[in-house]
Amino acid sequence: MLDLISIGDVTEDVFVQVGDAAKLDCKNNHCVLEFEFPTKIGIAKVDKLIGGNAGNMAIGAARLGLKSALYAEVGNDTQGIRLKQSLIDNKVSTKYFYLKKGEKTNYSVVLYYKGDRTILVHHEKRQYKFPKLEKSKWVYLTSMATGSQKIFKPLQAYLKKTKAKLGFNPGTHQIKLGTKKILPIIKICDVMFINTQETQTILNTKTNDFRKLTKGLYNLGTKIAVVTDGPNGAYCYDGTDYWYSPIYDVKILERTGCGDAFSTGFLSALAKGKTTPQAMIWASLNSAGVVQQVGPQNGLIKLSILNKILKANPKYKARKFTTAQIKSNKIYKPKKYKSF
Repeated sequence: MLDLISIGDVTEDVFVQVGDAAKLDCKNNHCVLEFEFPTKIGIAKVDKLIGGNAGNMAIGAARLGLKSALYAEVGNDTQGIRLKQSLIDNKVSTKYFYLKKGEKTNYSVVLYYKGDRTILVHHEKRQYKFPKLEKSKWVYLTSMATGSQKIFKPLQAYLKKTKAKLGFNPGTHQIKLGTKKILPIIKICDVMFINTQETQTILNTKTNDFRKLTKGLYNLGTKIAVVTDGPNGAYCYDGTDYWYSPIYDVKILERTGCGDAFSTGFLSALAKGKTTPQAMIWASLNSAGVVQQVGPQNGLIKLSILNKILKANPKYKARKFTTAQIKSNKIYKPKKYKSF
């Protein structure tokens, strides 16, 4: 039996480190990266890497000791073959990884500058067909292109038959379907991962009260609701308690995949029998590993490293929170284990 089957799209990511030719203009927390146009601009660095939410989860979970597989469809092209080899290299099962003749692999360009990034994404059209999956303890559903709702019903049937648990991190296309259409999936979730702005969209609210946001998702049906808020940390409601985890403060090189790493750490901890607050810390540490390197997978940490960091930082813990405490959140300054 597998520990985890991750379901979603994967991409080839080209990371472009923008040099001094760019100008960052920020007003009222809204930033614009400016280039002269038209012209030819030199760039500092280019990296071709593997990406995609589902692949990040499958690989990250494998590094944390889970037996994982990935269901994804890519083109039968150089990029698709490279993606498959990356999964093999990371000990992820490719039994449900399909190279489709006549199709192309998804592609994105990541412009990163001073620690943050903007991603230019192209998703190919897919005719998704839910495969006959073997038994797994967990299934993780995440970002897919238009048409992914076709797999909702067979996924529900699989979960009912196998009693597998479900983690859900809806992507942009899935959120655009509207709350009503993704509600059947939310209702059968064991844990749902989503950021602040996406939560506000799904709940049709402007509140920044994380008790209301996490409880709102919980009321839709998920057993555990996790809302991430970037550098401010993450919040969770598990039906009994509200939990807050500060970020683990490290030098940030590039943020792509930070959210996926959080979901991976959290779900992997649950799969290994950890508690909700322990899962919050696993998640935050995995995110901290990713932001120290370029790309969403290079910094995904191994279980042995995670255990060393936990041992070196016994005071790094998730804590219960109230509405009043939200205004005084602090990041965690590592005391001993400063490097991954």
